[in-house]
Amino acid sequence: MQLIATAPTLEGQAQPAAGTKIVLAGKLFDPYTLELLDNRAITICNDSGMILDVTPFSANGSDFASFDGEVIDLRHLTVLPGFVDTHVHFFLHPYAETSWEDQVTKESIVERTIRATVHAKRTLMAGFTAVRDLGTEGAGDADIALRKCLSSPGALIPGPRYFCATRAIAPTGTYGPKSSLYLNKEGIDGVTGVDVADGTQECIKAVRRQIGAGADWIKIYADYTVRSRASEVSRRVGAASMATFDYDELRAMICTAHAYGVKVAAHATNRSTIIPLMSLKVDSIEHAYDMATPGSTGVEMFEEYVGHRTKYVPTLAAYHTMTQGKGEIWDRAVNSFKAALELDLDNIACGGDTGVFAHGGNALELSLMVRLGANWKKVLRWATLGGWECVRSRMWEGEAGKTRLAQVGDLKEDPRIVGDNEVPFGAVRRGFIADLIATPGNFAADFESAVSAESIQFVMKGGRIYKRDGLPLV
Repeated sequence: MQLIATAPTLEGQAQPAAGTKIVLAGKLFDPYTLELLDNRAITICNDSGMILDVTPFSANGSDFASFDGEVIDLRHLTVLPGFVDTHVHFFLHPYAETSWEDQVTKESIVERTIRATVHAKRTLMAGFTAVRDLGTEGAGDADIALRKCLSSPGALIPGPRYFCATRAIAPTGTYGPKSSLYLNKEGIDGVTGVDVADGTQECIKAVRRQIGAGADWIKIYADYTVRSRASEVSRRVGAASMATFDYDELRAMICTAHAYGVKVAAHATNRSTIIPLMSLKVDSIEHAYDMATPGSTGVEMFEEYVGHRTKYVPTLAAYHTMTQGKGEIWDRAVNSFKAALELDLDNIACGGDTGVFAHGGNALELSLMVRLGANWKKVLRWATLGGWECVRSRMWEGEAGKTRLAQVGDLKEDPRIVGDNEVPFGAVRRGFIADLIATPGNFAADFESAVSAESIQFVMKGGRIYKRDGLPLV
C-alpha cells in the first residue's frame, strides 16, 4: 500500500510566535471598503508572516516607542495589499523581441526556464505578489518545478505566489506551432503548445493528467482561430475565432476539474462561446473582447454575465500591446470592457496576458482600465482582493468557503500548515498573509504613475521584505 503524506490538521496548528514586526502605513487601502485609511499600524508575526492586528496610531508614531521588535516606517507612503496578475505566461517574453513560434520551437527548455526565473523576480519587484500562469506554451510541466522553487519554506528564487495550469487543453488542429511541411501533424519537432484532446473521454483524461501533474488550474481554449492556415486565401476566415470544443466536451472538462476541487479558466473571445461556459459554471473567462453581435450591443450581451460568479479577465494590456491601441480588435476589446463598466460589473480581475508584453510591466492592465473609465478604487480592488478571489482554490468557495473566511481572524490559515497557495491574501486584515506593497504616488491625481513598477518602493511577501526604499533586497 502506498502511503501519502497529509498536511497537519488546523486543530493541531501551532500558535503564532511571540516575535513580531510592525509596519506603519501613512495611508492604507482597504479593498473591502474602497477606503484609504490614515495612520494604520500593521502587526505581523515573524514566524508565520500572518497579520495579527491592524490598528490606528497617532500621527507622530510615539505609540511604539517602547516596542522592542522591528518597526518599518512607511508613514510617507500608501500601503496596499500586493497586486495579483491573474493571467501571465512566465515562460514567454515579448513577441516584439522574439516571435511566439520561435520562442516555442527554437529556445531550449533550459533557456525558457531561466527566463522564467528572471520574469518572476521582475514581477515581484513591480509589486505583484501573486500570479496565475495560464500555460507554459510548449514548456511542458516546467511551471510545476518553478512553483516549487518559488514557494516557502526553502524558496530558491524570489518571485510571487505562483498558481499554474501546466499545459492548456485544445482539440486537434487548433493550436500551434504548426509545421509548414507536415500539415496534418500536431506541433513541430515534437513540441506542441497545448495538450491535444478530442471527444469527452480524451478531454477527461487530459484534465486528469494536468491535475495529476500538480496543476492549480485547468486552462481550456474554448475558441480560437482554428482555420488560420486559410488566411493566405481568405483573411477573414483565417482570422475568425470559432468554437473549438462542443458542449459535451466542455462539460466533461469543467465537471471533472470541479470534482477534483480545481478551477477552470477558458480562453474565450466570442459571446456564443462564453454563454455556454457560464452555464457550466466555468471559473474565469479570459479576453471576452467580442461580446457584441450585429444585432445587439456589448451592454446587452454582458447583461447575461450579471449574477454569475465567473470572473471576467479582459487582458486589455495584451491587445493594446499587439495593436498599439488601434484597429478593430482593440476597439472591440474597449467596447466590451466599457459595456461591463456600464453594467457596474464587479466580478472582474486584473490579468494582462503578461508575457505578450514585458514582465514587470504588469500594471499596464490596471492603467488601461482607468484610462477607459474605471474607478481607480475599484481597479485597486480588482487587482488585490479580486485577484485572490479569482485565483484561490475551490476550498474557499461555496458555503464551506464562507465559513472558512469568517474564521480567518482565528489565525487558522498559517502557511506552515495550509501551504503558500492556500493562505488568504489581497487584503490587510487579521489572519491574512502579509503580502504588502507601498507607493508614494497619488492614485486620484496620477494613477498610472502611482502603480508603476518604478513607484513601488516597498514589497513584502509572507512577512519577508523583498524591496525597500525602492531597492531590491534579493
